[in-house]
Amino acid sequence: MLNFDLHIPTKIIFGRKAQEQIGKALKPYAGKVLLHYGGGSIKKSGLYSEITAALRGSGIAFAELGGVVPNPRLGLVQKGIELCRKEQVELVLAVGGGSVIDSAKAIAMGFYYEGNIWDVYETGQAITAALPVAAVLTIPAAGSESSPNTVITNEEKAIKRGFGSQLLRPVLSVVNPELFFTLPQEQLANGAADMMSHIFERYFTNTTHTDLTDSLCEATLKTIMKNALLVKADRQDYDAWSEIGLGATFAHNNILGVGREQDWACHGMEHELSAIYDVAHGAGLAVLTPNWMEYVYKDNIAIFTQFAVKVMGVEGGYRPAEAPILAAIAKLRKFYRELGLPSTLKELGIDESKLELMAQKATGAAYGAERPLGNFKKLLWQDVLAIYKRSA
Repeated sequence: MLNFDLHIPTKIIFGRKAQEQIGKALKPYAGKVLLHYGGGSIKKSGLYSEITAALRGSGIAFAELGGVVPNPRLGLVQKGIELCRKEQVELVLAVGGGSVIDSAKAIAMGFYYEGNIWDVYETGQAITAALPVAAVLTIPAAGSESSPNTVITNEEKAIKRGFGSQLLRPVLSVVNPELFFTLPQEQLANGAADMMSHIFERYFTNTTHTDLTDSLCEATLKTIMKNALLVKADRQDYDAWSEIGLGATFAHNNILGVGREQDWACHGMEHELSAIYDVAHGAGLAVLTPNWMEYVYKDNIAIFTQFAVKVMGVEGGYRPAEAPILAAIAKLRKFYRELGLPSTLKELGIDESKLELMAQKATGAAYGAERPLGNFKKLLWQDVLAIYKRSA
């Protein structure tokens, strides 16, 4: 097990009608906030009215900025930064899923940053200040409600980049599974694939003596898979949605990743799909992950066999050693299919014309500064291209 620091200051307010507490909960942090959200769904559902009433009831003023889309855009972030400075807000309140929360985090750190906030995503340079962020979660998937991470797309350059800082962990997040009842099947499926990938990126490691976090990863994966199918059958299964909502949060607040080297190759590869083709993040991960597994498993047969037995429930012989692993990957593909997820890039509308470009961008080779992608197996651009082609 590796050395680690763990600090998760986010307060989670969980349960039925939890959003009604948002005004009282935010009062110690701010007298004025930016209310940040996506399209019109929160207004149609009545959630917007609930949130604004709660804010007014606690004497909290607000400016607002809607318009966040999946794979949130830098242009709206820059608009939000200007608005926050003009209105002198003290906190950014995101009402939505991971894209809205990621956009809110970018605005929060841009408030104090004197240059172009995109420079932070490009260079990874540390930030020294950010507005506090809070969230009312409407889509369980990204885990951004308690993570220190944000991912933004530069629409002009067709580049998607992530950034992390402890300053970006939300001070509090509201998670009410009732708000998930009206989500379409596609969002459930994409969300499940996203949160599972957050666990895979931590679980598949070459670090040994990680029994506790191994077991936590395995239990969380099984919980998500079981309850995703229950919700597919009953869209208003509060208990199943509760398990999924909690699973999404724990998948990405890094409790499952402490003491172990993490990978993140699949996320790096998928960001190129989203940046160029604007595909749903979870759908892209569902296509790439099984193919990444097939490409790398021989580098550590033991952890993949453990996955096969303890997560996917593969039974039978272990000769040849690859047999249970390949069976587990096939079962994972079947599960994704049951949720309605794609299994090929073609299904996402992606042909082979830009695979080499994306592989070179993912590793930095396109910019003359190649760095291997991932840690479980170091992937050069030719390796990434091979995985893209397996996924085609």
